[in-house]
Amino acid sequence: MGDVLGPGYRQSLFHLLWMCLLSSMPQGGAKVLEKTFEEWMRYRDECLRRMASEPYPAGLFCNRTFDMYACWPDGSPGITVNVSCPFYLPWFEKVKHGLVSRRCGADGQWVTVNGSQPWRDYSQCEEETAATVEEEGARRLMVSFKVLYTVGYSLSLLTLISALLVLTVFRKLHCTRNYIHANLFASFGLRATSVMVKDALLERRWGMELVQVADWEALLSHEAALGCRAAQVLMQYCILANHYWFLVEAVYLYKLLIGAVFSEKNYYRLYLYLGWGTPVVFVVPWVAAKYLKENAECWALNENMAYWWIIRIPILLASLINLLIFMRILKVILAKLRANQKGYADYKLRTSVLAAGGVPLFYFRLAKATLTLIPLFGIHEVVFIFATDEQTTGILRYIKVFFTLFLNSFQGFLVAVLYCFANKEVKSEMKKKWQLWKLDHPALCCAQ
Repeated sequence: MGDVLGPGYRQSLFHLLWMCLLSSMPQGGAKVLEKTFEEWMRYRDECLRRMASEPYPAGLFCNRTFDMYACWPDGSPGITVNVSCPFYLPWFEKVKHGLVSRRCGADGQWVTVNGSQPWRDYSQCEEETAATVEEEGARRLMVSFKVLYTVGYSLSLLTLISALLVLTVFRKLHCTRNYIHANLFASFGLRATSVMVKDALLERRWGMELVQVADWEALLSHEAALGCRAAQVLMQYCILANHYWFLVEAVYLYKLLIGAVFSEKNYYRLYLYLGWGTPVVFVVPWVAAKYLKENAECWALNENMAYWWIIRIPILLASLINLLIFMRILKVILAKLRANQKGYADYKLRTSVLAAGGVPLFYFRLAKATLTLIPLFGIHEVVFIFATDEQTTGILRYIKVFFTLFLNSFQGFLVAVLYCFANKEVKSEMKKKWQLWKLDHPALCCAQ
């Protein structure tokens, strides 16, 4: 028996693939497909062993065969042969009492359609179509979500690269505070890149043409998933780096506000260890656990929640510490305002007194940006930390997915705008450079 899939079987197999991919989120559907193919391989092997062991009947008969869908025994001419629905179907529990049929012709040949494709009636083995409308709606919703986060990550990546160029090119912006911002931008940029690379690899992988069984074996092999797993590891690392660079931002701001005396050079090295080194401590054991215990697909599923918590606990810890620092910073700012602004009714005058009270204005602007970002991202992580894709269903799952994808994809854009393009120091420096450029190129500026 050859391993080439006939046109009729390819059609039913693509239907099976579509149903599998609709069964859950994309990564979950891929897991269902992988399990289905493994069960199909087992079904095929059992069928071949059975055909090899059973004796052949005498006289004219239709040959036993495996037609890539079901296992058929020898058939008597002129009768319809019925076998149970194959157990590899993901919806087998719903159709386990159903039958698939083929007809043996009077000439001892299985009846075919168009002279080549085997005729079979597998209507009793098809999944009920009552949920088709709901599944189509879910598919469209997931496509919309993908468009949403693709736009978000693309916009974030473009903005983050621009912000990094600004902080790198303008020498007057070189300081510990902006170095921390730049590292935060880099972590968000790497995260956006890893997500888009993973999507591209998945689209390329699942979009390949499948003609032979060997194509399916290659599709579902561990080697084919290496690139996707590498992107998944980078994404998890960058997610942790995002949170710990936020923690660095909060710690640095808090030290500025309380007037701590320290060597910025020495502390910057510690900040680098905290922002880039801490994620390694948790990603490495997570990778080991996934490789040894859940080495399937893109490592996106969480069958054993203990492995999932290897990544989530440090994220939750960083978010909680950020929220505590957030409240402490608010307390410090309010205390300084009360102590130094009594008697000033005008808001602008009150703000200007901050400098006299020991809080420079650029510290105050940095505080406003940080106090905007910490609750936005920290509360989001705390609220959804216990609501995983595997534990949420129905409308709650879609709400959770929407907010998670929206916030995650547009985070980089918000960070770049608040810490760079909305920063008065940056805008002032860019304005100076623009004016100098116009003075150096009067012919271009005054061409009209």
